[in-house]
Amino acid sequence: MPSSRLKASGRAFAHIAQFHPELTALRRDLHAHPELGYEEIYTSGRVKEALKLCGVDELHTGIGKTGVVALIKGRSTSSGRMVGLRADMDALTMVEQNDFSWRSTKAGMMHGCGHDGHTTMLVGAARYLAGTRDFDGTAVLVFQPGEEGFAGARQMIEEGLFQRFPVDAIYAMHNWPAMKPGTVGINPGPMMAAADRITIEITGRGGHGAHAYLAIDPILVAAHIITAVQSIVSRNVRPIDSAVISLCAIHAGDMGAMSVIPGKATLVGTVRTFQPEVQDLIERRLAELCSAIALGLGATATVHYERVYPATINTPAEANFAADVAESLVGAEHVVRDMEPSMGAEDFSFMLQTKPGAYLRIGQGGEGSCFLHNSRYDFNDDILPLGSALHAGLIEQSMPLST
Repeated sequence: MPSSRLKASGRAFAHIAQFHPELTALRRDLHAHPELGYEEIYTSGRVKEALKLCGVDELHTGIGKTGVVALIKGRSTSSGRMVGLRADMDALTMVEQNDFSWRSTKAGMMHGCGHDGHTTMLVGAARYLAGTRDFDGTAVLVFQPGEEGFAGARQMIEEGLFQRFPVDAIYAMHNWPAMKPGTVGINPGPMMAAADRITIEITGRGGHGAHAYLAIDPILVAAHIITAVQSIVSRNVRPIDSAVISLCAIHAGDMGAMSVIPGKATLVGTVRTFQPEVQDLIERRLAELCSAIALGLGATATVHYERVYPATINTPAEANFAADVAESLVGAEHVVRDMEPSMGAEDFSFMLQTKPGAYLRIGQGGEGSCFLHNSRYDFNDDILPLGSALHAGLIEQSMPLST
């Protein structure tokens, strides 16, 4: 097993680096046994086992179906403060194309986003915090299911996460292959976009391809809609605002019926925005534009607009604090305080709608590294002690012991 090749300052990093081989073994075991949202039975079992060995004070299960929450009390709790740390546990429906020994053992599933690493880093922080307890308050460690499209964060909140554990702030981090190991990125504001799903159902009139004048071709209508929808961002959204509309799938007709015009066509896509007013504008313009285009061609079109994840917006005070903690570990030159937001989405956004907090990116890229959701992706085990130490630093520095 490797020892940490990264260097960072502080007692926490040095302490955690001593059990880096054990963290690596856990991470690779989780990678070999991926599970989808709300099916993380093996994963949550391994987490519970590890947390018991760490000596946490309380262990709560079944929050958000397969979620796990651990409480660690500091040497003092006189401050009355509670600070949360969150890691996601689920994998993706992907076929892994790696050939290392810890590759997925489950057909059609893999940890292609690094949640195995996120979970392990939080376990590493738990081991350190439970062993040292150099803080005044209570650390709340949240192991969340179902981030990949299942809104597990919202599920945990709806099942009373913050009523039972009323944290003053909560933090999360995600590995980022586009950044070098030993670097941390954050922004005191938007980090990830809102993700919405759009389904456009077009109804025409089927017929024979040789007699198209007798039909109302929904595929023709779909083609006009696909082109026209791109005008919404370029001609309705202010240039200084950010938005993306992508129509990513179309279904119409039968590939074996070359001369049959179908009666219906369906388009599916996504909308990404940061501001609610832009989100509202796009939803309205999509409905207006699709309906008008279809009507002009003799068909009808209905837009179903589903708001899946809100934008992930850091609160400024907590983002600046988290950046300070990162600087104390890796130095100011390795912390990006104005990280460019991503148009990807993250369900930690639900937690940030409820509590102050911040979402960080921890660099893990290097030569030959793959970006997230790639069939050859793997988490970089070199950064495990750094991620754990960053979690621990957020606890120790937000709830310091009185001197």
